[in-house]
Amino acid sequence: MEATAGSVASPSGDQPTSRFGVGSGQVIQEFGYDDDVDEELRAELEKAAGHELVDEYYDDVTDAAILWWREDDGDVQDLTDVMVDAQEMLEDGGLIWVFTPKSGRDGHVKPADFEEAASTAGLHATSAISAAQHWSGIRLTARGRGK
Repeated sequence: MEATAGSVASPSGDQPTSRFGVGSGQVIQEFGYDDDVDEELRAELEKAAGHELVDEYYDDVTDAAILWWREDDGDVQDLTDVMVDAQEMLEDGGLIWVFTPKSGRDGHVKPADFEEAASTAGLHATSAISAAQHWSGIRLTARGRGK
């Protein structure tokens, strides 16, 4: 099946998924929610999943995780800890997206900080996008094993 604009083929190839790689019925866990998050982006993810996002205290298996992270949320070690927490309930092959304020905006976090935290957490940044008007998104996946 060919994906439509704003979507991509699902891993199983049967339904299109959102531009964030999530689809109907998937559970998306959210970390770092605050009153500054982009509600339209959250609504897009909820529409793709077909239900509300679950919070960071959810204790069952999840398909994806999103992390809202701002400069004043902590240092690289704090970010690493949240990335590790996000992986705890994540199904093998699940995605993690980290959203941070865009460059030049209050709360922006340098890409090098994400790379360091991801590496320490056993993750690898695979892509970056303009996720919303004021937020950038960085997609993380589990780092492959060395050969």
